[in-house]
Amino acid sequence: LKTRYKTKRLLYLDVDAHHGDGVMYGYYDDPAVLDIDFHESGNFLFPGTGFPDETGKEDAKGLKLNIPLPPATGDQAYLEAFREIVPETVRRFKPDVILVQCGTDGHLDDRLAHLRLTTNVYSEVIRVLHHLAHELCNGRLLLFGGGGYTLANVPRVWTIAFATLADKNLTDEIPALWAQQFRESADEEPPEKLHDKATTDTENTLKQVRSTVAELRQYLGNGPRSRTVQEENVVHR
Repeated sequence: LKTRYKTKRLLYLDVDAHHGDGVMYGYYDDPAVLDIDFHESGNFLFPGTGFPDETGKEDAKGLKLNIPLPPATGDQAYLEAFREIVPETVRRFKPDVILVQCGTDGHLDDRLAHLRLTTNVYSEVIRVLHHLAHELCNGRLLLFGGGGYTLANVPRVWTIAFATLADKNLTDEIPALWAQQFRESADEEPPEKLHDKATTDTENTLKQVRSTVAELRQYLGNGPRSRTVQEENVVHR
């Protein structure tokens, strides 16, 4: 995108349960890339990176935002942090294109990670980024897959993702033919419905996540809202 299409500013939002260390370190000193990463804390999950003090270096200082979440974080705490950080930060950065790594392993039924997210989080994240893409960069939004280790979750999340992008409301009904094919190929029972009931969080989890957001703001100076990237300072690589 940067070389072929001369893109000046890219937003990379990663909601996979694992920290996207390759992207962050690969562009750690690149002021053309705003990297925002919500993930289970590296204290509990591979690769053990992605803490609030990792904010970039040189001209890219303040453009790598990590929000490590404690195990058992649910929809309530996650979306509170997301709404606190993402919209205003993205508006200040003014990307030319938005990239979203939409791994589904943060789902509460995932076999590997330990978060408690539901389809409601993925729907809201995509809805917000879709709106921002049309507001800021003529609808340029690329959605990528990622982790997801429970078969019943991945197709549900991605069905909801495409429906959100298409502004379509779907019922909870799982098509009978698809359910039968899933049962035969996966050798397990299909999901009973498309959407999940939203999860809430304990006061302790809410306190931990709010503390992480406050810590991130300290490392960023006055917080993400204070960061503005002027086009003349962006380095083309």
